[in-house]
Amino acid sequence: MLQIYCGNGKGKTTASVGAAVRAAGAGLKTAFIQFLKSGTSSEIAMLERLPGITVLYASVCDKFTFQMNDEEKAEVRRCHDRLLAHAGKLLSEGLDVLILDEFNAAYKLGLMDRTSAAELILSNKNNAEIIITGREPAPEFTEAADYISEIAAVKHPYENGTAARKGIEY
Repeated sequence: MLQIYCGNGKGKTTASVGAAVRAAGAGLKTAFIQFLKSGTSSEIAMLERLPGITVLYASVCDKFTFQMNDEEKAEVRRCHDRLLAHAGKLLSEGLDVLILDEFNAAYKLGLMDRTSAAELILSNKNNAEIIITGREPAPEFTEAADYISEIAAVKHPYENGTAARKGIEY
């Protein structure tokens, strides 16, 4: 099945981390793959310690996309395509749960081969539980989704100038 955690509120990644922990706790082979993040988010340190969870991330993505030049974006795209290829390999080996965190933004920005990404997800949603997160999922995924959970921002400390805090927002 395909699950989507989307919206402009805080908690999409947090929900997907919870899904990874739950799946691994049930003995399911799980992969947690982050796009647009370099592996420095605090959840990665804990997920990497848990048996049954493969953790991958875009190690070359160390700044926001609006700060990247064209060469840096091209390198991020190559990295994301490698992550997708690895996800395909894991699925072919019997992976039960595939979580693609911040997938929607990377897909929307063209920072991956969109054709291969869509094929990976849509052709495997009946073989594994696939969870994609991020704002504004593409219509091809919302139409195919079995679950869509939208997280809405009602109030956020960023609005008052509070910067993201380690261990809370990342």
